[in-house]
Amino acid sequence: MESMEFDVVIVGAGASGLSSAIRIKQLAAKNNKEISVCIVEKGSEVGAHILSGAVLEPRALDELIPDWKEKGAPVTVGVKKDHFMLLGRKGKIKLPTPPQMKNHGNYIISLGNLCRWLGEQATSLGVEIFPGFPASDVIIEEGQIKGIITGEFGRGQSGAEKYGFQPSMEVRGKYTIFAEGCRGSLAQKLEEEFDLRKNCDPQTYGIGMKELWEIPAENHKEGEVYHSVGWPLDAGTYGGSFLYHGENNTISIGFVIGLDYENTYLNPYEEFQKFKTHPTIRKQLEGGKRISYGARALNEGGLQSIPEIAVNGAVIVGCSAGFLNVPKIKGTHTAMKSGMLAAESIYKAITEENPDAIFEYSDNVQNSWICEELYKSRNIRPSFRIGLFAGLFYSAIDTFVLKGKAPWTFRHKKKDNESFSSKNKLLKIEYPEPDGKVSFDLMSSVYLSNTNHEEDQPIHLKLKDKDVPIDVNLEQYDSPEVRFCPAGVYEIVDNEGGEPELHINAQNCLHCKTCDIKDPTQNICWTTPEGGGGPNYPGM
Repeated sequence: MESMEFDVVIVGAGASGLSSAIRIKQLAAKNNKEISVCIVEKGSEVGAHILSGAVLEPRALDELIPDWKEKGAPVTVGVKKDHFMLLGRKGKIKLPTPPQMKNHGNYIISLGNLCRWLGEQATSLGVEIFPGFPASDVIIEEGQIKGIITGEFGRGQSGAEKYGFQPSMEVRGKYTIFAEGCRGSLAQKLEEEFDLRKNCDPQTYGIGMKELWEIPAENHKEGEVYHSVGWPLDAGTYGGSFLYHGENNTISIGFVIGLDYENTYLNPYEEFQKFKTHPTIRKQLEGGKRISYGARALNEGGLQSIPEIAVNGAVIVGCSAGFLNVPKIKGTHTAMKSGMLAAESIYKAITEENPDAIFEYSDNVQNSWICEELYKSRNIRPSFRIGLFAGLFYSAIDTFVLKGKAPWTFRHKKKDNESFSSKNKLLKIEYPEPDGKVSFDLMSSVYLSNTNHEEDQPIHLKLKDKDVPIDVNLEQYDSPEVRFCPAGVYEIVDNEGGEPELHINAQNCLHCKTCDIKDPTQNICWTTPEGGGGPNYPGM
């Protein structure tokens, strides 16, 4: 197998991975050192797979590139006003904005465009970025991480090599940074191989869906931020919305649902479409045009769910580790900071020829403002498991009275895939037909994600047991995968014998990882498809 060698290999060109690369090169330049850094990115370009709200708290960016304004960072729309609402079926109640959600000094951005700009900063410092190269496996030798193996190109569905076949390649490094984003497949492998979760709670997740709209100028309020809880979700299901008025008459609108929901008949995509029909929301969208759609899982476990983040030869950063601040609905600043701290530990390990210095990363994160933030907010998300109104009440006490310093910590006791109730205990949820104005059918949305995979390649969504989708998922839960997937990847169809079977439309996959998280028996395994495949988000 061919190989390339670098001092540092980074998996993923998101905010954390790019921040790691930039910080290492900054330190090397400052001290006149030569350190080779490469980033492998499965998307067709930097930013192609990046999806976030997003309101940016610029704290980490200020630390990383203090003159980012002068250098033309795409961070220009300051937040002018916050709105927080409790929605009912028709009306709304304005609520006081919690301190964590106040956005004075923050910016409405496209995270994809910010990552594209960070990529330019990284390459200008000498970082080598390889888009279209998925990292499919980890090189582990004598208990130490030595780099990654890229995926193959040009193998057909049957497994046979096609014309132009390119085998896997080793990308070796003295140190490897795993910055794959939420539910990173190789980070998962490290957790299992090195038992990194032995001292933490299970990670919990949400599914976030987003649309980018262009609306009439008279409806646009640049810099205004809206968040809501309540309708259309019931009081027992965690979730909420965001709506951000960005630049050039655009709106970013999205909906997040906690993946610990119990009702197998709940359909996150349909809940999102239904939400947009609320009078308060509809009036902001009417007359506008959708530009893009996407979906992505996000970490919600907080401090309790962060695993060990350093092993021999490697570290885990950003959302792969789970640094999202759920009450803030922000993780970019913490992801960037974790990448910077990882870079500083690795730089020390290289320049002092001290491999153990990599473990200082864990301590540095623990002593940073990342964990200071996450500690204060640790009880907010789990408090909503007792219901919306009880969660709001507790959160107010925790925030305003206890100020995040309660002498207790609520635990996450089970994984999201363990939360489903049997279909026999539930009533089906009826969703309205899309109106084609503010609500839309699923396939028209997937089209707007610019998702594309080479059809003649091995299916990257693997089943551990081909019988489970019918014998377990269909029989006990009425096939929840056909509803929880926000891209129509999974269908139950009749085979030639008239028996039901699961059909996988892998070419639709948005790489959101929801199936890998929510499948009841963890029978579905998300693996990396051929490089360059998946969504291609413009300005998301």
